[in-house]
Amino acid sequence: MNPRHVNPMQWYQAVGYARQSCARVFRDGGTPLDAIRAFGICENERASNDWGKAVEIIAEILCAQTVKRAA
Repeated sequence: MNPRHVNPMQWYQAVGYARQSCARVFRDGGTPLDAIRAFGICENERASNDWGKAVEIIAEILCAQTVKRAA
């Protein structure tokens, strides 16, 4: 999935970071839900047992965050 409202470069970087983070949780014996919780996202039924969905949800959250700027 590549959302149309997100810069493609930002999306691919977010997916890469999400995959890396999920791989680390997987390597430590965690579940996709644990990976999502690590990013402060409330429980989501879409990713209860699916690593691909967990990566997608994390990437969406990373792209949705706004950058705070000084006044």
